[in-house]
Amino acid sequence: MTDAGTSAGHIDTGKPHSARMYDYYLGGKDNYPVDAEAAEQVISLFPATRELARTNRLFMHRASRLLAGRGVRQFLDIGTGIPTEPNLHQIVQEIVPQARVVYADNDPIVLRHAQALLHSTPEGRTAYVHGDVREPGKIIAAARETLDFTRPIALSLVALLHLVADEDEPARIVRELLEPLPSGSYLTLSHATGDFDPETWERVVEVYRKGGTSAQVRSHAEFSAFFTGLELVDPGVVPAPRWHPELGASRGGEGGSGDEEMPLYVAVGRKP
Repeated sequence: MTDAGTSAGHIDTGKPHSARMYDYYLGGKDNYPVDAEAAEQVISLFPATRELARTNRLFMHRASRLLAGRGVRQFLDIGTGIPTEPNLHQIVQEIVPQARVVYADNDPIVLRHAQALLHSTPEGRTAYVHGDVREPGKIIAAARETLDFTRPIALSLVALLHLVADEDEPARIVRELLEPLPSGSYLTLSHATGDFDPETWERVVEVYRKGGTSAQVRSHAEFSAFFTGLELVDPGVVPAPRWHPELGASRGGEGGSGDEEMPLYVAVGRKP
């Protein structure tokens, strides 16, 4: 296990945390009453929240399969969340047993469960970094202990940037994470949007902010801007159910919503 130099701290059960709320949406048990209460507030505003979380996770699976199939052997997943099988390394190491995966998150409860992320194939390797995406340099420095930065790396920020407000400069963060990655690397993003129902998502964002979590949904244009300078993989920026649904029929009997207005934009871009 690799430490980014950030103290894990204690688990604060007095206020909700986004990773534990996400675990609640997915039906997990690694959450506390304060997380469940906030999550239920979100569900009352957007009843399809659980389906949204599941759709997001299935997109991560499909994107990981596609990139492993394209020959990517290294993955850096930031904003990992509480382990939920199959995890990213389980997906890609089924295709590429020698794949290396570095996970990063800032929630102490994820750190406590990180051992579940470290059961690599004998040929591959996994590591966990306790670090915050707002300090990209620390995450990159720790990832260098496991990943070869002379070879392509798939950077994954799935369901993360809508928890980074504009004042924290998410576009700068993405640039700083991509800058040290070599040509042929990839960026995988998913992001909640208010494009289809602005009023509801303003209220959802407020639930997160009242709980102390930065949150900000973004438009199609704002999301697309994160891929400036990258070559988008077809079909480009689309709602999650429309992104390569044919890659979903694999481990775990995966399916997914066919709702083309699912308020979650996704895309994968390649660094030229």
